[in-house]
Formats: sequence, structure tokens, C-alpha cells
Amino acid sequence: MSALEIKNKLIALGSPERANHSAYFFKTAEGEYGYGDKFIGCTVPETRSVANKYPDLLLSENKKLLEDELHECRLCALVILTHQFKKANEIVKYEILNYYLANTIHINNWDLVDVSSYKIVGEWLKNREDRSLLYQLAESELLWDQRIAVISTLTFIRNNDFNDTLELSEMFLTHQHDLMHKACGWMLREVGKRDEAVLLHFLNKHAAIMPRTMLRYSIEKFPDELRKYYLSYRQIGKQVEGTRIQNEQVFRTK
Repeated sequence: MSALEIKNKLIALGSPERANHSAYFFKTAEGEYGYGDKFIGCTVPETRSVANKYPDLLLSENKKLLEDELHECRLCALVILTHQFKKANEIVKYEILNYYLANTIHINNWDLVDVSSYKIVGEWLKNREDRSLLYQLAESELLWDQRIAVISTLTFIRNNDFNDTLELSEMFLTHQHDLMHKACGWMLREVGKRDEAVLLHFLNKHAAIMPRTMLRYSIEKFPDELRKYYLSYRQIGKQVEGTRIQNEQVFRTK
């Protein structure tokens, strides 16, 4: 079982038309977050079908896939890794976790993070009191580490454990990247599905200053009137902040 064998199977399933669409969808133009990424146009179900045939792929071969320039190779490597982690004992899980964390520079698009982080990092931390790893990732300068921190909490949310999701979302209220706004908004929405009161408490505290995308994602499942209320709540917050900044500018000129 080799990385080259897997890569060749993925290439055989590729489509130039889908590859062009993926390059556009995953923002690969210069200056965009996916700049330089390359696609062969293999669908996610096709990639998963290939991954399913290699449950015992060695980490040394997985690393070749994960470092490959082709996006689908990296996705396949991560799908294989999540399957292996699920079936592994604690010693092997720890090895996989460390391998994953050492290679986050290659987990370099949102879909790669989203398919793997909560199934590896989230599952590892689920029943552990020490979750400082999440906050180390959150404080990283690498965007993908930051997204891994947030999306990993999906595992906790599914176990009605919301504290880390709320704390990280609060940390990222001033983040500049839309991908983090979407990640936090998505996780907050998942919290709301399980306990709406918890989400409402967070919104009542932060909606006025939340990035618009984060807010819209978090309230997506709300009734129309409630969505409008929180969107207007944010607009009022923007007006208040604008007045504060204007007053500060006036004060400085005096």
C-alpha cells in the first residue's frame, strides 16, 4: 500500500471541469486563502471511496499524501487518518494526534480542517480536563491552527459541552478572517440546536459587536423575527461604536 498507488487512483477519477470549479470555489487565486492549491477534480465521495480501501496505510506513506500538492491527496490522507484514529488504542491515538498536529501546515483549507479536526483533536480531548491544546492552537499565527481549535469543539457540542466553544468564539470576536467568522458562527449555531438559551445568552452579550458573518451563521436557524432582532441589535452596536470613535477623534483634536 503506497501513497503513489493512492494518488494514481485519485488521478484516474479526476475531471478537468470539476478541477476548475474547485480551484475557484476554494479560492486559489493570488492573494486568496487557498492560493497555489491544485485540484484534479475528484469528488469527495470518490476520495472517500479510495480512502476506505487503505485502512492500514502507514503514517510514513500517509505523510507523502499529506504533503502532496494535490488537494484531493491531502483530503484522502486525512480521511484515512480519521478512520485509523477511531479504531486505534490510546497509544496509537496519541501517535496519530501528534502526527496531525505536526503537519497542520498541510491541512491548509477549510474542508481539510472540517473533515478531520473534531474527529481527531476533539475526540482526543473530549473526556480530558486539560484542554490547553485548544488554546495553544487558537493563539497560533497559522489560520488553519485557529480553525482547528474552533471546529474541534464540535465533538464537545455533540456531548452537550459548550464552554470551550463559547470561550473560543469570544476570543475570535475581533478576528479579521471570514473563515474564522464562519467557523465560530457554525459552532455557535450547533450549540443553539442543543440549548437555545445558551446561544441566546451569548448573543445578548456579544451580538452588537460580532462580525456580521459570525452572527448570521449563528442565527441561521432562528425564526425570521428573531433573526431580524439580532441583526438590528448588531446595527445599533455599530452605530454606538461609530459614535464612540468619532467622539475620541474630536477629543484628540482639542
